[in-house]
Amino acid sequence: MYFHLMDIGTVLGSVGAFKLLNATLTRLPVPYVALRNAWKWRNISTSLIHSTLTGPWAVLSFYLHPEMAEDLISTHSVLSHSLVSVSTGYFIYDFMDMALNQKFSKNWELLFHHSVVITCFSIAVLKRQFVGFAVVALLVELNSVFLHLRQLLRMSGVATRGNLYRLNSALTLGSYVAFRISTLAWMTRWLVLNRGRVSLPCYAAGSAGLSVIMVMNVVLFYRLLDSDFIKACGDRRKKEK
Repeated sequence: MYFHLMDIGTVLGSVGAFKLLNATLTRLPVPYVALRNAWKWRNISTSLIHSTLTGPWAVLSFYLHPEMAEDLISTHSVLSHSLVSVSTGYFIYDFMDMALNQKFSKNWELLFHHSVVITCFSIAVLKRQFVGFAVVALLVELNSVFLHLRQLLRMSGVATRGNLYRLNSALTLGSYVAFRISTLAWMTRWLVLNRGRVSLPCYAAGSAGLSVIMVMNVVLFYRLLDSDFIKACGDRRKKEK
């Protein structure tokens, strides 16, 4: 009971911290071209800070506690459990921020994604099981850093043919394969191979969540590839003609 109260307190503290962070961002200047959607600029900036924090934190958790990689169910450290708790708070905050400030038709995919993550991470935090599995999932935040930066660059009016944008696009797609698609594929494989060690409710929730998120990520990868490379190459060929 004591640990559950501590865990809930950490999650709620994280919700409040990200809310405070977002409020602090209102005091910082916003690029002129992004003023028409200042809320989105702050939302993505908050998400970028979360990714910059939790991506390396996930790597550090495995580096300092390598035993967790051998047992993703019951082995974890205070550092890794704190990571999952903080991230759960962030996803709860971001869910509420989007639900209150954006039309459902524009963000239903992200709201659904966050619902799945909040459910799975909450199980890990409160039951203190599958923490290692959740930390593996947070490795995708290493890619999210470049995804969020891409959005901010576009909102800032940075030329999509400029070197900065093109470099970030390459890093986005490269890290997408390395830290997002590969990680989700590995998690799916692990869940199938360890079916006997996972309770039916957790297995069902994990399988359903991973299946949907994998499909969403494949679709997003195609959109990125089409927007930053396929269409860009086509436009350059037209200009050359």
